[in-house]
Amino acid sequence: MLTWDDVARACLALPATTEAVSASGRRRWLVRGRTFVRERPLHRTDLDELGGAAPDGPVLVAYVPDEGAKAALLATEPDVWFTTSHFDGRPALMCRLDALDHRALTELVAEAWASRAPRRLVAEHPLPS
Repeated sequence: MLTWDDVARACLALPATTEAVSASGRRRWLVRGRTFVRERPLHRTDLDELGGAAPDGPVLVAYVPDEGAKAALLATEPDVWFTTSHFDGRPALMCRLDALDHRALTELVAEAWASRAPRRLVAEHPLPS
């Protein structure tokens, strides 16, 4: 099973990425000051909204390019991706960290990074196809 240290290694391998830790100890990864992946425990309102579908394991929030990409992920991999009304209208969704393997994690953080990084930085460091 993946850990937050695995997430950190994948994120920090990307250009211009830093890690920050909140006062409560939650980790997030930024590209040029913009968060692209973060740790997010489920809040009481999330648990109420998700009911029995709420995951027990660690939850990662990742940014995606747009609402269309978000909808596609939710439709094709509902066992991995989920959302709550908190993320309505935002190009971000939640992911069950324990549903990922190393390859999927690497792809996830790279796509999240590219969706938040400045265009020039992405052009200088294109993602593999």
